[in-house]
Amino acid sequence: MRSLTLLGLLAMALLLGADEGFVSIFDGSSPAGWKTNKGEPLPAANIQPDGLNPHGSGGYIVVHDQPHGDFILEFDYKLSKGCNSGVFIRVGNLKDPVYTGLEIAIDDTSGTGVHDTGAIYDLVPPSKNAQKPLGQWNHMSITAKGAKIAVTLNGEEVSKINLDEWTKAGTRPDGTEHKFKDLIVKDLNRPGYFGFQDHGQDCWYKNVRVKELK
Repeated sequence: MRSLTLLGLLAMALLLGADEGFVSIFDGSSPAGWKTNKGEPLPAANIQPDGLNPHGSGGYIVVHDQPHGDFILEFDYKLSKGCNSGVFIRVGNLKDPVYTGLEIAIDDTSGTGVHDTGAIYDLVPPSKNAQKPLGQWNHMSITAKGAKIAVTLNGEEVSKINLDEWTKAGTRPDGTEHKFKDLIVKDLNRPGYFGFQDHGQDCWYKNVRVKELK
């Protein structure tokens, strides 16, 4: 009995240690702390029983109102059929998130291309599509520390990038071209805003929390 108690205490300590430093930034019931990239407060109608739904918010992305530099962002998400969404990180100019931040793709797809779930959009494809079947909840974690960014989906690392290796506009380190013809990825803003994309379909985000990395 005594050894079981000690094991239980150890497991609890490990669990608490894993959670240390994380702060919840969406309480599940109000739009407090969130706005559109147009600077307007997030409408209350976008807070739904399943979570924060960016669709119909009036902006291209729904952003947390504080910029973040080095961090671990994690959340759960669920998609509707045909949904195209994504998570933007380190956005420097909210009026132009596509060219001043990075997007982690979240889509109702099953492939492993540069636009499929887990990809660093149009830059790095995921090593695998670890997304669960449509209608189920998924858990994503994004770690951004300096030039290095890594994406984990449902417990599996699926993509990563070292921004310092991307020194030529419109070109990947291996010499192939990407769509951002005038963008030197190495020079992207740090820190910046992060937020969830509205690309025309319903999707839901919950259990959103962030840990600042020193």
